[in-house]
This record gives sequence, structure tokens and C-alpha cells, in this order.
Amino acid sequence: MSTVIELLAANLTDVFGNRDASARRAAIERIYTEDVAFIDPEETVRGWDALEEKARGLLEKVPADFVFAEDGHRYAGPDRGALAWSFGPAGEPAVRGIDIITVRDGRISELVTIFVA
Repeated sequence: MSTVIELLAANLTDVFGNRDASARRAAIERIYTEDVAFIDPEETVRGWDALEEKARGLLEKVPADFVFAEDGHRYAGPDRGALAWSFGPAGEPAVRGIDIITVRDGRISELVTIFVA
């Protein structure tokens, strides 16, 4: 089981920031529930395969120098957490947002991504 703080970091770096497909898939199975819901402004998807597709699709659309970076504090309660992030070339973010997670049994069961307007 992982803490909310650890899961926030793993979501950002081990999954959405990870360009190695096999390592990313292993991280998905380690840190999310099998029925995970991923919610962003475009859609809601459920399950490991759909989450994998979201991460892969995002990383395939951007240049190789785009990286995720924490953009503030990690906020955590017993079963919820939030983390602001930036995404783009190091030091030159193209987009910023916040991930809000819900944790069940030591794994992320819901991930909501909100972008800075």
C-alpha cells in the first residue's frame, strides 16, 4: 500500500511522465485500482487499459523535451490528495493543471485532472 503523497508523485512521474511503455504499464497496475476512473475536460474513461491509452496518447502528441514537473505543494488527506503540475520543456511550461486523486485500499481509484484556464 502507498500513501496519498506517494501516489500523487507516482501518478505524475511513473505514469503520465513515463515514455517507457512497459514501465508505465507496470506502474499503472501498481498504483491504480483495476476500475480506476480518469476524468478530464475531454472525457471520463475507466480501467487500466483506458488510462494507459490516455497517457500514451498524450505523450505521443508532444515533443520529446516535454516533461511533467510538480508546480507547488502536495496536499493530502486520509483518502484524497491534490498536486499542481506543469508540462512542457523544462522551465517553460506549455500548460499547467491540478490532479485530484481519491484513494481506496492504498491505490488511486479516481483521478480528476483540471487545467489552468
